[in-house]
Amino acid sequence: MSRPGRSGWLGQLSLQLALAFIGVAVAAVAAAILIASLTVSQDVRTLVHDEQADLARAAATAAATAYQQAGWQRADLDPVVAAVVDTGSGIQIRDATGRLIDTSPAFEAFAANQPKVSRAVVVHGRVVGRVTVAFRHGSLGQEINAFSFERWRARFAAATIAALIALLVALPLSRLISSPVDRLIWAARARRDGDTSARAGKVPGLGKFGELARAFDEMADSKEEQDQLRRNLVADVAHELRTPIAVLQAGHEAMLDGLTPPTTEQLTSLRDEVMRLTRMVDDLQRLASAEAAALQLTLVPRDLAAIAATAASSLVESFEAANVTLVERLARVEVLCDPLRMHEVVVNLLTNALKFTPAEGQVTLEARLDEECGELRVTDTGIGIPPQELPHIAERFFRGRRSAEVAGSGIGLTIVAELVRAHRGKLDFASQPGQGTTVTVRLPLSRPATGARRRHGGVRPADSEL
Repeated sequence: MSRPGRSGWLGQLSLQLALAFIGVAVAAVAAAILIASLTVSQDVRTLVHDEQADLARAAATAAATAYQQAGWQRADLDPVVAAVVDTGSGIQIRDATGRLIDTSPAFEAFAANQPKVSRAVVVHGRVVGRVTVAFRHGSLGQEINAFSFERWRARFAAATIAALIALLVALPLSRLISSPVDRLIWAARARRDGDTSARAGKVPGLGKFGELARAFDEMADSKEEQDQLRRNLVADVAHELRTPIAVLQAGHEAMLDGLTPPTTEQLTSLRDEVMRLTRMVDDLQRLASAEAAALQLTLVPRDLAAIAATAASSLVESFEAANVTLVERLARVEVLCDPLRMHEVVVNLLTNALKFTPAEGQVTLEARLDEECGELRVTDTGIGIPPQELPHIAERFFRGRRSAEVAGSGIGLTIVAELVRAHRGKLDFASQPGQGTTVTVRLPLSRPATGARRRHGGVRPADSEL
């Protein structure tokens, strides 16, 4: 599969994003222009109306002054008519009876298709006539039209500039967004097609896309690790089953062929191999149960010391039979745990320590409060673990060089590790060959606000305890 980004600098997603940016910019400018146009147009109409009303009012006032001086018969109205004509408008003056007193040239033809404003001529509170002013698209109208034309030119220029700016911003920004997305799509499809090594890697772009790429790679690494663990489990189980099955097959074939008589010793040997298989199947079942513990745990506040004491008391006879001293140093510490599962953890740790501690040795079981967690510690004076084996002792079916003579399937500590992980705890190992081993389990404390019971993740609340 080809690497992402080879189809051209600007991919389909980048183009779509760029067009979206441009569209948003143009739409924003268009909305601003529409709002401004409605507002300005209303203001212009108001201004024009006020100017016309003022001109008509001024003409009426001037006509009233002329009337006061000599009446309509001898009133000098030429200055009034001239003043109005100079503004590019027409005027007509009539007396109170409607008789025409004076008019500008061609007023009737001019006023037929132009807006008109009339004002009464009032002298001492009495209406003596009326002035009608007809406005043509002369000086003021032409200026208004020119202003409107310039406004539309400015609007188109603003929209064009906005589109160019959006394009300049959108191209690199859309690339920053589309590049990591394309890479993630490529990695996901490559893994779908069987390329388990495909990773998004370090991607350019915004910070959140980098986090997404890292999360994808972590998920891929985790899945690959789980797949490897499953493959290892199948191989380990096949390896462990091969020996007892081969012994059983060879023994039965020898007796069937008459090469070996079916003596008590031979049957006992075959029975031991059958028991070995049984123990191995039981251990696998326990391991599967431990791995599913995260979905089955019932977390409740419990005293870790009480759980450890109960587990230790169940193994007293085993320690006495092996002539190994069990020392308990248990201080009360309340942790959040599943009592039954923690009992299993303590039993596994004590049993494992007992296996590798020679006679007259000592195993110490401790429970205490350590900073912000509860700590369970099992220390033995056994054979110890070589440094090169220490990182692997919790792996499935791992059995060190010095444990070859000790019975077991090699998954006891694996079960402990799975249960501790399910408790959101931490498991640590420390050992010196020939001096012994210390296993430490750290669990979260139970806080007063949690109450008597608490759901945690997929756990189920219950009242059961040891």
